[in-house]
Amino acid sequence: TTLVTMTALISHTSFDSLDAFAQSVFWGAVLGFLEDPEDPNEAGDGECMIFSEDGTRRLLFIEVPDAKQVKNRVHLDLKPAEGTRDQELDRLLGLGAREVADRRRADGSGWVVLADPEGNEFCILRSDAERQG
Repeated sequence: TTLVTMTALISHTSFDSLDAFAQSVFWGAVLGFLEDPEDPNEAGDGECMIFSEDGTRRLLFIEVPDAKQVKNRVHLDLKPAEGTRDQELDRLLGLGAREVADRRRADGSGWVVLADPEGNEFCILRSDAERQG
C-alpha cells in the first residue's frame, strides 16, 4: 500500500486589529514588507495585507471590534537583517513599539520582548553575526 503524504502551506498570517491600516503600516516598516501596488491599503480598510519583497510571505490585518485582552498565544521572534539586536531595538522603538520585558543577559545573549501599537507581543533576538561571534 502506498501511503500518500499531504501537507498544508501557510498562505498568510492573520492578525486581529482595531486599526488594520495602522497595523499594516507599522509592521510594513518593521519587516520591510510592501502593500500590493494594484490593491493598496487605505485608512479605514477592514482588511490590509502586506507582502515580503519576494511575495513569499504575507501578513493580513483584519479589523475586529475588541482590543487584545490577554497575552498572545503566538508571537513573532525577529532578528536583525543588518546590524545588532540593540540597534534594531532602537529602530523598532522609534517606529512605535513599546518595551515589555528586557531578557538580555550580561554575556550578550537573550532577547527583548516588545509590543506593537495594539499591544501584540513580539521579540527581538540577536543577529546571526552576534550569535556566531
